[in-house]
Amino acid sequence: MEYNPSAAWLTEAARAAEQQGAGNLLRVVLIVMVVGCVLTAWFLLRGYRQKDD
Repeated sequence: MEYNPSAAWLTEAARAAEQQGAGNLLRVVLIVMVVGCVLTAWFLLRGYRQKDD
């Protein structure tokens, strides 16, 4: 394994992130969107619950 100075690994990671694309960002956005849709559906549908009082 090659030794990199402290700033070199950061620039190397930045270069690798540019080549990877928006995969992680897209994954996070999709997960947040699904969780948001579930919470919105729960919030809206709980008002239609029949009360047995």
